[in-house]
Amino acid sequence: MTGTSVRAALQQRFAAWGARRQRYHSGSVTLTQRSIYILPTRHGLGFGLVLLVMLLGDINYSLSLGYVLTFLLGTMALMSMLHAFRNMAQLEVRAGHVEPVFAGDSAQFAFHFHNSGRLPRYRLTLHDAAGHHSEFDIPAQQGVPVTLAVPAVRRGRLATGRLTLHTEFPLGLFHAWSYFEFDTQCLVYPRPAAPGTLPAGVAMSGSGASSTAGDEDFAGLRSYVGGDTLQRIAWKALAREQGLQVKQFSALQGGELWLDWQLVPAGDAEQKLSILARWVLDAEAQGLHYGLHLPGQELPPQHGAAQRDACLRALALFGLEAA
Repeated sequence: MTGTSVRAALQQRFAAWGARRQRYHSGSVTLTQRSIYILPTRHGLGFGLVLLVMLLGDINYSLSLGYVLTFLLGTMALMSMLHAFRNMAQLEVRAGHVEPVFAGDSAQFAFHFHNSGRLPRYRLTLHDAAGHHSEFDIPAQQGVPVTLAVPAVRRGRLATGRLTLHTEFPLGLFHAWSYFEFDTQCLVYPRPAAPGTLPAGVAMSGSGASSTAGDEDFAGLRSYVGGDTLQRIAWKALAREQGLQVKQFSALQGGELWLDWQLVPAGDAEQKLSILARWVLDAEAQGLHYGLHLPGQELPPQHGAAQRDACLRALALFGLEAA
């Protein structure tokens, strides 16, 4: 069995043991000696084998200077292990806010690492079980934000699962790591369908006015939201370095547009949710008062970012909450 396979087998045993004692963290976690594990790397095992051969040669030939060199290199290796441990000890980790994304995008999980010690921490790597990782350093007595990008493949709630923080600083002879898992989740909206027309069904208000497509009057600009159509991007504002903004148009007040599950063209559930997500974005961009009707759920007509987020949230969790 090679050194790499031995190290992998030991890490699997440590992982299984750590999983049995794993706790979910809702606030912050501080890494202590009870949660930091160390094993020699492949280079470390090779270095240890070289030291053993050197020691046997020193004994066989009675080399005094050879003893000095062997024990000096051995002491250096032990100090390397100590520094690998100290590079992670007493780090405080806190999970931050995660913005919702659309399916197919990457969820940006934010973490804050704080180093209260007097020594900086180098060559730290945060990664999940799928191999998505982020590398960073932490200055002495400071904190740094770290973002871990995880692809959001499907709608619903996305969790990072168990995360691993590891380092092989300073010489790469030892691999020190720690596990932690936060209860932070990212809400993943359905991927909006291609731009199209809104449904024709419009409910009349008491005043008799109704909302139409909402393209009559320009009502201003708002910040770009993922899924907005390219046709509504304010390119002139972007050229003036005012950021990515989207044009808004006002509609006649008093009408209510219902985005109904039954109005969606035939297709499977995911396709219908994708079309409804597009309708929500278009209705909000056009300044309409709109409501959402799903089987077993109804959101009354409103307008604004809160209504848009509530509708997209309902679409993201449709059929999943009970499961």
